[in-house]
Amino acid sequence: MNARFHLYHYASPATFYPLAGKLIPVFAALAVVFGLAGLYLGLLVAPTDFQQGEGYRIIFIHVPASWMSMFIYLVMAFWAAIGLAFNTRLSGMMATALAPTGALMAFLSLWTGALWGKPMWGAWWVWDARLTSELILLFLYIGFIALQSAIDDPRRADKAGGVLLLVGVVNVPVIYFSVKWWNTLHQGASVSLTQSPSMATTMLWGMLLMALCFWMYSIAVALMRVRTILLERERHTEWVKEMLAGETK
Repeated sequence: MNARFHLYHYASPATFYPLAGKLIPVFAALAVVFGLAGLYLGLLVAPTDFQQGEGYRIIFIHVPASWMSMFIYLVMAFWAAIGLAFNTRLSGMMATALAPTGALMAFLSLWTGALWGKPMWGAWWVWDARLTSELILLFLYIGFIALQSAIDDPRRADKAGGVLLLVGVVNVPVIYFSVKWWNTLHQGASVSLTQSPSMATTMLWGMLLMALCFWMYSIAVALMRVRTILLERERHTEWVKEMLAGETK
């Protein structure tokens, strides 16, 4: 087979749309498998924490949601940079498709953090450096969605949103390093690339499996959403007309 793979082959909406349709059930199934395994380990197998009791188990939702809220924003900023640099249509659509999921993850991070903070700190909310910077991240997601909704022209909306994403990306390292830079109430990282984990192995595996679950879920939902955006923005193109004509036969 002499056909050569082209790096930008799937950058075309016409070729990306069917690929996304094939990938969605794969990532959705993986999200279910990882989620069930992670919840089983986290809720039924992992031991009770000697300091926090059973209340610590909220970390199996809180920590993966926090990780994903930062990671999704970085991915959105990456797509925004690609779109602004190369003026690609699909890049802006990918950033737009990821935004609601990123906002959901940031909200889950704050909400589960409040549920954990009340019994541990005695307050639902404190103006801690990490909590405040995570709240700013949620506002950045909401601001991005609102900005795009306020601009009628999708290409102009993508560019304006891309600028906001690139400006706001400085907040992500602030969130991550806040517990090291300032004296905060928030506990330090339990998982680090440079140190051994400060938790039981079953706790660690439960958290990592839930992180994979959230990751697979985010990909599946983003692909579903970007397919909808593609149909909406490309509805006047020939490939959409031909595809819809084929589905109605």
